[in-house]
Amino acid sequence: MTHRLAPEPMVFVDLETTGANFANDRIIEIGLVEVDENGVREWSSLINPGKPIPPFITGLTGIDTAMVENAPAFEQLAPTIFERLRGRLFIAHNARFDYSFLKREFKRLDIDFRATNLCTVKLSRKLFPEHHRHSLDTLVERYGINVADRHRALADAQVLWELWQRWHALLPAERIEAAVATLSGRPDLPPQIDPALADDLPESAGAYAMHAKDGHLLTVKRCANLRQQVLAHFSAANRDSVLARDTWRVEWREAAGELGARLHELTLSAPLRKSLDDLCAWQLVPHNGDGKEGDFRPHLVFARDVDFGRTENLFGLYLSRREATQALRKLAEAHHLCQTHLGLGNGKAGEPCPAYKQKNCRGVCAGKEPVSMHSVRLMTALAKFKLTPWPYPGPIALVERDEFGMREDFHLIDGWRYLGTVQDEASLHHRLDSRNEASHGFDPDIYRIVSKVLKTGKIKVIPLSRGGEFSRSA
Repeated sequence: MTHRLAPEPMVFVDLETTGANFANDRIIEIGLVEVDENGVREWSSLINPGKPIPPFITGLTGIDTAMVENAPAFEQLAPTIFERLRGRLFIAHNARFDYSFLKREFKRLDIDFRATNLCTVKLSRKLFPEHHRHSLDTLVERYGINVADRHRALADAQVLWELWQRWHALLPAERIEAAVATLSGRPDLPPQIDPALADDLPESAGAYAMHAKDGHLLTVKRCANLRQQVLAHFSAANRDSVLARDTWRVEWREAAGELGARLHELTLSAPLRKSLDDLCAWQLVPHNGDGKEGDFRPHLVFARDVDFGRTENLFGLYLSRREATQALRKLAEAHHLCQTHLGLGNGKAGEPCPAYKQKNCRGVCAGKEPVSMHSVRLMTALAKFKLTPWPYPGPIALVERDEFGMREDFHLIDGWRYLGTVQDEASLHHRLDSRNEASHGFDPDIYRIVSKVLKTGKIKVIPLSRGGEFSRSA
């Protein structure tokens, strides 16, 4: 009977951890139920996480810091765990959590762990779509399963094995096997693509880049599920596309959410984007004096010469002088501004400009309109293009969490410049200290993305000191 329930070697896995954040939290207990043609075997162990166990976790699991004080560290158990998992179908409830946690723990030890994994949440949904809830507590109640010690690793792994048996008692084995194949099946990748791609791609938000054989960048996209989106390019429906045929390597960056995905997309797409060497903006400055007469005129400034992140009275962002001049000329035409007064025409000072003769200028050039009034109208026309100077005294961290609380990203921004993303507070100091100012120029897209996010007020902002520590007011 066991052989029929286990057409391939399987291991039902459950972990207890200090929390849900991959970067900061650690495993405190692991429970395994191994099933194959030789029968069923159980194994579990407490694990010393090297840090205190939060009261909430103790309340949930019953595991406190004292219980794990003399337990082995993960690195001591790694060889045993690796052998027990190797070559088996990895089955867990919300498998993304357990598989990713173990994969990262192994990665810290430079161990490359991969396994085909199956999520029993997804399997339950596929087998029983008539039900709307598929949490482990719900399934325990639905099938009347007795659990000796809920929220302990081995007990929860035993629940998964019991569920597996209940489902086989209710449904034909062929139907379950077909669902398992669909959910855990490895995609048939083109021969030039490393087969490990299917195991390595995470089911998380992020951005990815597809490269040709010679390394040439073919495309960059962001998405909510990296694994799903990338593998879709190589599906049967898209297998013959030019992109699938020409791609030899896929690069990606994980993210906690949309903001991180957009920032990573910009970073990966750098080779495809237009040069920012001539990035410029209009700056309103007093004409021939201190501005007391109210005569302000636009002066073109370049990002290579002026800090666009902290300079006042900047308007518009343009990739070249020509683009900036064309934009100002269109603005002048739309608002009946004098192009000669703005420095755009060839007319002589004190003489009516061609636009005035065509009734498209109100005559500041001919003394018919006060220069102060022209300046007011110019400022009004430029208002919606005004750049907001950096509103903080120093760098900040924008804190973004995924919907499951499993990933927390700190996006470091200073003067509208993106300095990078880290996953823990300890990395903030190092990233700020090691930054190269020259490599973090002002980027119009970064400015637009970050300023829009800040205006929503929906993301946590932590002001930082120059050394990377949180400010006292954070």
